Amino acid sequence: MKLVDGINITELFMRSGTPNRAGVVVPWVAKMSFPKYKPSRLATLPQTLDPAEYDISLESRRAQVERLAIRARLKREYLLQYNDPNRRGLVVNPALVRWAYARANIYPNCRATPKNSLLGAVVGFGPLILWYYILKTDRILTVAWRDTVPHQLFGEPSF
Repeated sequence: MKLVDGINITELFMRSGTPNRAGVVVPWVAKMSFPKYKPSRLATLPQTLDPAEYDISLESRRAQVERLAIRARLKREYLLQYNDPNRRGLVVNPALVRWAYARANIYPNCRATPKNSLLGAVVGFGPLILWYYILKTDRILTVAWRDTVPHQLFGEPSF
């Protein structure tokens, strides 16, 4: 390994961060803390700046950094396979395969549940029942109104 200021490069990386479960060294830059927000007297604290939202624990930050490292490693592997000039055949993108499977096999993801069935019945039969009620009450009110109003208003002869 090359030496930088008398220090081995691997030691330099190990000092700048610790390896996680994926074997990726997390640099010290990823461990930065968020700045503290001080609200104004005249303005309320935005919900996105609520300390309960952005002051997450050290374990969850490590988990986020670890997931990002795994994602970056998988993306790098895919791009290396995709851009290989000596490649023979197709490169399989696992995310695209999962998406195509979910799109083709929709039943496991959209099952009929009691909630879905009730919602479908309300959406399907609700407007029909509403229109029946509106038209029936309108007919009843029209007949009742026609019987109470004198016919002379309509220009009809009274007998």
